[in-house]
Amino acid sequence: MINTKNISTKTFFEEANKDITISNERKELLTNIALLISNEYQEREKINLNFICTHNSRRSQFAQVWSFFAIEYFNLKNIYTYSGGTETTAFHRNTVKSLQKTGFNFNILDFSHQNPRYLISFEGTKKSIIGFSKTFDHSHNSYPYIAITTCDSADENCPFIADAIARFHLPYSDPKKADTTDLVSETYLNTSKQIAGEVFYIFESVKNNIDTV
Repeated sequence: MINTKNISTKTFFEEANKDITISNERKELLTNIALLISNEYQEREKINLNFICTHNSRRSQFAQVWSFFAIEYFNLKNIYTYSGGTETTAFHRNTVKSLQKTGFNFNILDFSHQNPRYLISFEGTKKSIIGFSKTFDHSHNSYPYIAITTCDSADENCPFIADAIARFHLPYSDPKKADTTDLVSETYLNTSKQIAGEVFYIFESVKNNIDTV
């Protein structure tokens, strides 16, 4: 478990990369995602990534936010991250709290008890993203995009995404199971760490692929 007392986003990101264990099968999937991003990067003026999970409240939000950080960390240009679901709920408060513990800043753009919108940033950047729950085909999400589904249900249960350049199934265990337990903070941080570490792997590979072209 990473000690997050006064931890910076950069430190958490780098420690996640060192600490997590990735199976060979999972590395192959992450490498394929990175390879497609790299190839599309050579062909397009910009790349859009859309992380998709049913409620767009936890795993897809973690993936979008950490990818936003990774793009800046590896000094990549013209790659943009989005997220969505098959239905709209809210950017879950435990997801927000977990990301705040690792240095992300959340400023409320417009408040709604049901689904507030946040301006999300981190120390050292002037850039930001807007975070809120929405469907994957919401107008906020730029087209075309590479779709990456993050639910731990079977791939065949994920929606057909007509506007996707390609779709990858990158499942994560849902931290929702801990919402009413004493392990809620630890569970969400562990999910955040797993996603951050795998996002590091993807974008480090993208950076290396681009630099060798």
